[in-house]
Amino acid sequence: MRGNERIFKKRVERFQELLRKSEIDGAVIRTLSTFIYFTGTKWLRPSLLIPAEGEPVAIVAKGEKELFMQKSWIENVEEFQKTEDLMAMVTMWIGKNGYSTVGMEFSIERDAYILFYEIFKKLNPGVQIEDIRPLSMQLRMIKDDWELENIKKAGKVAIRGMEVAMEEIKPGKSELEIAAEIYRELMLNGSEDPKVYVSATPRAHAEPFRDVRVEKGKFVTVVIGADYNYYYANLTRSFFIGEPSERAKDAIEAMEKVHQIALEKTQLGVTFSQVEKEIAEVYREKGLQEYYITGYTHGVGLLIEEDPITTIVVPHRAMKAQEGMALAMVHAPLMIPEGAVKKEDTVIVGKKLENVTLFDAPVFL
Repeated sequence: MRGNERIFKKRVERFQELLRKSEIDGAVIRTLSTFIYFTGTKWLRPSLLIPAEGEPVAIVAKGEKELFMQKSWIENVEEFQKTEDLMAMVTMWIGKNGYSTVGMEFSIERDAYILFYEIFKKLNPGVQIEDIRPLSMQLRMIKDDWELENIKKAGKVAIRGMEVAMEEIKPGKSELEIAAEIYRELMLNGSEDPKVYVSATPRAHAEPFRDVRVEKGKFVTVVIGADYNYYYANLTRSFFIGEPSERAKDAIEAMEKVHQIALEKTQLGVTFSQVEKEIAEVYREKGLQEYYITGYTHGVGLLIEEDPITTIVVPHRAMKAQEGMALAMVHAPLMIPEGAVKKEDTVIVGKKLENVTLFDAPVFL
């Protein structure tokens, strides 16, 4: 398995403490990233049962048990052959232990299907269901040394991908052709589940199109999420093709300035909304406020975007930067007619910010 099993056992123990404080008898973990966080391995269609006290139980498909046990520290592993068997095993675990309150993560992540939730409610009508995502994210927001080392390694892989992007971006090339070469480089360097977005038009988080091509007089923005041992680093750069308009020049200048503000001002104990206000002021001064998408930072870890998510969850903007957080900034792009303009790095919060995707790239290609 990857990592020392003591790391994962300690995580479960801390989570169990939170369950007991919240008076939750046990948790049914179906979200993939949290499953990885506690088991130490990625496994599709995951099911992990964590009691408030006692040993966790993993449930895998028939024939997978032996390999799963090689890749995880979990000793109690059961197999199912039919989907209905899986549901029955979860229900039996709850009934056998007399649980009245069970936690589940309310998430949009893969394998956290609303269908599973609805079936669960029908099979367990007397059980109260509590959202335990705030508990798992409370742990996951602050990274330990092993997690941070993986994020740093992922940062190096992301840089290799951006180097390839610069070589591949040429007028006439499609977003898909550029993305394909970046994916290849990332995977050859150990990224098992990379995320690559290439936009040659003003689109945020643009999954590449085969029929959208690079044009002169436009920006091409490349967003890379490279993972190492399941942990991500996020790197974004925008490149202008040809001679820029005045508006494009203003957008580039503004983005450079807000990127610097974010790196300088996001310090221990600083509220994210404080930095957000300074960033918004820069765009107002440049007359670009109508193109700005609010939310300058988000967490990075087992997901390319996780808590704190100031880009999506408004209350998170009132949170403070804490030691051990891994953050991507500046996340929000300027969406001008010439394209999306964005400069984003992954940093680790400590007494000083450590930029793990430090990469000097020319803006003009």
